[in-house]
Amino acid sequence: MIKRIVIVGAGQAGLAAATKLRQEGFQGAITMLGDEGAMPYQRPPLSKAYLLGKLEAERLSFRNNDFFYLQNIGICQNEPALEIDGVTKGVVTAHGRHLYDQLILATGADPIKLPASMAEGIDNIFYLRNKADADRLRPILREGAQLLVVGGGYIGLEVAAASRQVGAQVTLVEMAPRILNRVAAEPTASYFRRLHSSQGVDIREGIGLTGLKPDGAAITATLADESTLTIDAVVVGVRPNVGLAEAAGLATDGGFLVDEFGRTSDPSIWAAGDCASFSYQSEMTRIESVPHAIDQAEHVARNILGAELPYRPRPWFWSHQYSTKLQIAGFNRGYDRATVSQGIAEGSMTVSYFQGERLIAVDCLNDARSFMLAKRQLGL
Repeated sequence: MIKRIVIVGAGQAGLAAATKLRQEGFQGAITMLGDEGAMPYQRPPLSKAYLLGKLEAERLSFRNNDFFYLQNIGICQNEPALEIDGVTKGVVTAHGRHLYDQLILATGADPIKLPASMAEGIDNIFYLRNKADADRLRPILREGAQLLVVGGGYIGLEVAAASRQVGAQVTLVEMAPRILNRVAAEPTASYFRRLHSSQGVDIREGIGLTGLKPDGAAITATLADESTLTIDAVVVGVRPNVGLAEAAGLATDGGFLVDEFGRTSDPSIWAAGDCASFSYQSEMTRIESVPHAIDQAEHVARNILGAELPYRPRPWFWSHQYSTKLQIAGFNRGYDRATVSQGIAEGSMTVSYFQGERLIAVDCLNDARSFMLAKRQLGL
């Protein structure tokens, strides 16, 4: 009989799991362990509206304190998990040990730390994982500030857009041959390259960051082509947080390795959200999106209570940059051709990905109608 469920992580996936457990009738103890000293809140606005100061901190919160009291969900707001003891079924924190019958890992992502030799003596290195990171970065984003963004994925591009909108000067470097190299076809990358260039972002592709050196109040950044930049701050991306699982002997593969039900290699430990890696369409898959975090966490909650429901992701994503809204449906991996169609509105476009004659994904840029039609066609 399950009496105690501990959830490591107080973000979107952790909250979705806790809420679904109560909705499904679980009457036992639920304890969420967070590491930020804050109640669960939205993270997508951190690189967009919140970073721009257009969204107040109070509006980030998912639920007020009354909700957690009425649902009898305990939250330890500043009690990061230090160790998982799978033998005695306990999560060790600086304040003690939380025993569990079932454990859910919803730890999200951690910063990609720059090498210590590169970061030594540099204060203005920012990792946009949480609200505290955004709060540190916001004062830097001012008219005339010089910012280096490392990584040309969607988060990096969103940070670049927000920074330009407040008047900061932005250089974005991407080690891969082009921005969005892993996640989008060239037409989508070209759209965003043109968009950012038109807004004054200096995009350098196929070039990495090789060194940082204090230069008075500024920083000298050296790139792989031996060029240098004088900057005020550097922003770096994130990757899955799997250190806790690895230390506990759990299997990992780009994230916590889980089966189709959400179980890790320990049958009493489950994982959901950005940190979970699972097999889908014969490939290991890890999805970073709010809809996925909610869906997978709710599946895990049901399966802990005995449903035994295989998880089938319904992949869709979004990104806001300047006045452009990107909506993505499906997985584009393994596509053998991509077609471009112009939308009705000026500046709108849809990139469709095919395997043979089968549509597998779309990138819709300011084209909400095509996005809705594609979601239905893809069964999402």
